[in-house]
Amino acid sequence: MLQILKIPRSSFYYHLQTKSVPGKHEDAKRQSRTIRTIYHQHKGRLGYRRITLAMKNTGTCINHKTVLKLMKQSGLRPLIRTRKYCSYKGKTGRVAPNVLKRAFHSQRPGQKWATNVIEFKVKDQKLYLSPIIGLFNGEIVSYNLSQSPTSSRWPICSKPRSGN
Repeated sequence: MLQILKIPRSSFYYHLQTKSVPGKHEDAKRQSRTIRTIYHQHKGRLGYRRITLAMKNTGTCINHKTVLKLMKQSGLRPLIRTRKYCSYKGKTGRVAPNVLKRAFHSQRPGQKWATNVIEFKVKDQKLYLSPIIGLFNGEIVSYNLSQSPTSSRWPICSKPRSGN
């Protein structure tokens, strides 16, 4: 049969021997179950480096590149952290004049108002709250809730306070 297929005799015996020898990553493939368990225990937050450390803590010594390869084969991808929002884009436009000159109290209602923009993160969305505070008694006169921090879209009083 070897003469018909024109295969050297040594090749036949080589393949007979290598069939009984386990593959290079055969023991690591058995560890892919452990990798999946650690990945799901931590709800997909761990990448290959931290999974490698977790396996070393349990007593299993495995290379980080092997863990990465096995994670790719299993389709395990860690969740990516969202970056912190930074609205600063360099030099700002014009600066508002200092009208109050640090006199944050007024003698009668409606004389002085102040506002600020506050950022909230609700689920995966950012909301911006801008309350208008009367400096006579510190009550909220009006507020606006928006999905963008630009003040050009906001009316002066969008949500007037009910009551007095």
